[in-house]
Amino acid sequence: MSLAGVSCLVTGAGGFLGQRIVRLLLEEEEALAEIRLLDKAFSDEALGRFENFKGKTEVKILEGDIRDVTFLHRACQGVSLVIHTASLIDTLGLIEKKLLWEVNVTGTQLLLEACVRCNVQHFIYTSTIEVTGPNCKGDPIFNGDEDTAYENTSKFPYAQSKRQAEDSVLKADGHVLKDGGTLMTCALRSMYIFGEGCPFLQGHLDKCLLNKNVYLRFSRKEALVNPVYVGNIAWAHVQAAKALRAPQKAKHIRGKFYYISDDTPHMSYADLNYELTKDLGFGIEPQLPMPLTVLYYFSLLLEIVSFLLRPFVRYIPSTNRHLVTLLNTPFTFSYRKAQKDFGYVPRYSWEEAKQGTGEWIASVIPQRRLYLQSSTA
Repeated sequence: MSLAGVSCLVTGAGGFLGQRIVRLLLEEEEALAEIRLLDKAFSDEALGRFENFKGKTEVKILEGDIRDVTFLHRACQGVSLVIHTASLIDTLGLIEKKLLWEVNVTGTQLLLEACVRCNVQHFIYTSTIEVTGPNCKGDPIFNGDEDTAYENTSKFPYAQSKRQAEDSVLKADGHVLKDGGTLMTCALRSMYIFGEGCPFLQGHLDKCLLNKNVYLRFSRKEALVNPVYVGNIAWAHVQAAKALRAPQKAKHIRGKFYYISDDTPHMSYADLNYELTKDLGFGIEPQLPMPLTVLYYFSLLLEIVSFLLRPFVRYIPSTNRHLVTLLNTPFTFSYRKAQKDFGYVPRYSWEEAKQGTGEWIASVIPQRRLYLQSSTA
């Protein structure tokens, strides 16, 4: 299986995951013909990274809006593979629901329509574990797979938008292209992604530095999850892209979703932060700030206050019931089916992931300390 000579469009290419996918595509032994990088904007740092990895593959930077039909048509013209990672991520409700829906759902649907018009044959969508759950009851899953039955009653806007977008992608499989060909799609439901450059890890680090190098305990120790290293979820996209180009494998994976995890030990979200930095001398609080039930109803109280203040001021609580449930529900999944159907095997071990992430965190600590000192002065 090879991507030699392929023209590929990566949306969200300036983001945490998008950058890593682009890097792996540029490192392919058999070079792609072209990679088009699409995002609303690119940082100078990201552009510099792409320059470092340039080889035989032509790289085009496309800055624009995923909701712009003309822009999408131009971006897809002459492309045979689309990897769609672009998405607004919101666990707190900071983003207006209308904007969240426009980017995550409408943007995905417009991109699919552009693919049909421009004869794009292969489409891979970056989905999320939140499409599955956990539900509002906090029902756990241990080592689940694609056949695990689960009742998801979550009404949280981000999870709903990703679920609707994934549904649109999978339903688009088999659509007849303008030239008579067929669109083939699949979706990769990723676990929580960690690694070098992770914005969530940096946010937790900032709070830790302000708390005298002790991480806040926001999830109970027994709420086991299996986060995935950014290099491995990026590698899964590359493997899925190759499989869609191989007729025998494509017939097994098209129109389906796959859970993507790796060999990261099962631990809580809070303990992941500690595990990645304990060698740097960081600690973690031994227990939640209050009993879980009390924390849940405290979050409900904050939501009620937010609702009552809505006519006068937009108040977004620092936590909510959805987040408390998400962070405190055991929720683990296997990558067996992805391994069986398209040969996904993690490219990086837990030791490599831990070392790389730990080194990145160590490198940003001095600048984060300076930033926090200046912003709190």
